[in-house]
Amino acid sequence: MSAILDTELSYSSTVTRALVHRAAVCEVFLTDSVRLAEDEYLIAAQLPRVHSYYSDQIATPAVYDPLLLVEVFRQASIYTAHTFLDAAVDEKFIFNSGEMLVTDADALQIGARPGHAQIHARQAGLKHRDGVVTGSTLDMVLTVDGREAATMRTTCQWMPGGAWNRMRERGRAALPPAAARPHQSGRRVAPGAVGRISPHNVVLSETEVREHEVLTQVVVDQANPALFDHPLDHIPGALIFEAFRQSAVHAAHELFGLSPQGLLLTRVETDFTRFGEFELPTDCLVRVVESPTPDSVAFEISMSQEDPIARARVHLALTSPIGGALLNRLSLADAGA
Repeated sequence: MSAILDTELSYSSTVTRALVHRAAVCEVFLTDSVRLAEDEYLIAAQLPRVHSYYSDQIATPAVYDPLLLVEVFRQASIYTAHTFLDAAVDEKFIFNSGEMLVTDADALQIGARPGHAQIHARQAGLKHRDGVVTGSTLDMVLTVDGREAATMRTTCQWMPGGAWNRMRERGRAALPPAAARPHQSGRRVAPGAVGRISPHNVVLSETEVREHEVLTQVVVDQANPALFDHPLDHIPGALIFEAFRQSAVHAAHELFGLSPQGLLLTRVETDFTRFGEFELPTDCLVRVVESPTPDSVAFEISMSQEDPIARARVHLALTSPIGGALLNRLSLADAGA
């Protein structure tokens, strides 16, 4: 890895916006790349110290948002397809799954200048159709200022716009003529309850706390410039990841009394099963899946629009210690789940 880190990459300007599917220059984080081998690449990214969305956190100590890393990994997956696998710039992408792990939370501490990240990416598998590459599974390791911080595996595929339109038309033709209830777009939970400062970055509305699980309703706000950098015809993965995180943080607080200020997302494993539609209400059902410890708590979350559209396992690290009485409460709650 040391020889790889010695490779000179530039941080002087961002890559072309179209290569990472962003409309705003300020939402492009990749800056350079080099091909190391046939199936191996090194990609540079600059992590902003201040961002209206990713810096909007009450968690202490302040660190680079793990979901900022997810976005960097997403951009790297698309960029490598366009740059190294000959995917046309106008092709449409579908992400099937993603698994992100923070390997060293201390490496995410924000310093005196924007973080210089490098993503070492290696192809773990390619999908072909008629001899043309149409999909990729990518294993990535991200360092910040030379220190490993996180890993992620993404699986995605791409197709021409015409094929995309036909697929979306078939899927939308099966939608019910009327939603079971209106999509949540109004009142949201208090920002502090989900680890946020600004109410504009809250994506949860009504919630229902049950004995060992929590049901949340997701707000799909297309006016949010970070989650909706450009117009889309479906709920984006960034919003799904954020809804999973906020649902987990809210459940940790409601079920176990854990402060959102002391919770950090350290692992998320997600499968996307079908498109999320704007017309349908969206819910997350959160369940505890393993015995909580003094250091972490984990949840299994299903996002549904009547039928499941995505599933995740979310791990939150406790950045401040908890007492024995609370730990006993956590264990008892899990035993009854």
